[in-house]
Amino acid sequence: MSSLTHIANDIPKSLISAELAQGRKSLNSVWNGVVPGIVLVAMISGVAFSARNVSGFALLSPMILAVVAGMIYSNVLGTPAHAKAGIAFSQRRLLRFAIVLLGFQLTLGQMVSIGAGGVGIVALTLGATFLFTITLGRLIGVDAKLAQLIAAGTSICGASAIVATNIVTDARDEDVTYAVASITLFGTVAMLGFPLLAPVLGLDQHAFGLWAGASIHEVAQVIGAGFQNGTQSGETATVAKLTRVAMLAPMVVALGLMARRKSRDQTAARPPMPWFVAAFVAVVALNSLVTVPPEVKSAMALATTIMLTMGLAAMGLQADISQLRSRGLRPLALAFSAFLFIGCFSLMLVKFG
Repeated sequence: MSSLTHIANDIPKSLISAELAQGRKSLNSVWNGVVPGIVLVAMISGVAFSARNVSGFALLSPMILAVVAGMIYSNVLGTPAHAKAGIAFSQRRLLRFAIVLLGFQLTLGQMVSIGAGGVGIVALTLGATFLFTITLGRLIGVDAKLAQLIAAGTSICGASAIVATNIVTDARDEDVTYAVASITLFGTVAMLGFPLLAPVLGLDQHAFGLWAGASIHEVAQVIGAGFQNGTQSGETATVAKLTRVAMLAPMVVALGLMARRKSRDQTAARPPMPWFVAAFVAVVALNSLVTVPPEVKSAMALATTIMLTMGLAAMGLQADISQLRSRGLRPLALAFSAFLFIGCFSLMLVKFG
């Protein structure tokens, strides 16, 4: 003990004070750099949640409203420089954790409940739509990364799929915002229009639910459209849609492998299995094997929505409207074409498959 005391006495007190001061400075730097941005993102997310109480906005998800609110704020008032770090944290970290928590909304038993035929329709529609969108995007001259985002958002699960895909493709923020906006537009059209077509097309509740779940973009839009046509239709639509969500993991892995193959420098390529995809699969497995209390599931669903909303608010804060205009109408035409394709292709499979 005396030797330790002797050594401690030999250390200059000025050095100790300098190290403590440096530590406090580093902590303050991190705190001041991240917290303001997170607070700004949280405020915009709060506005998005509140806006859903306004007549006419209730049909839109808070994620979409957050993107719009963030864009308005950044392009009218400007994004403060000291908030950049917190915005980047919200855009990257929170979105990854949100994708993982999506796994609590799905079990393997739910997938089985729509039957092998239903799963086959969902899988075939997803793959065909993705390939159609990528191919058409190449033919009409849409940037490859933006086309991938539109393809993922249309074929899988809207904004969540766009976010997950972008982690692998690393597109520009403006591309992500453009993709989210276009997917929201046509997904809303489908949510409002498809239920009106059910009697015209001669679809019973099960068939309509399967069609809605296999073709409409966002989970909330699917639920809205499905239950307009009856309880059985809504339940079938929800399960079919969640089956599409489960296919997010293999799709992201496939895109990661594609990115690695195209990269000339293999050491610089992104890993084919991002950690959040592996975690998503693990959560789905856990949710399938263990009975998670409804209260926990509800809390997880709320946390997922909040984190996705904050992440998309952060994207909106970094989106430049002039850059969006520079993309032109071709990506919008691509999203519209993908919307028509997934609706017609899945309907064909439901009616004649």
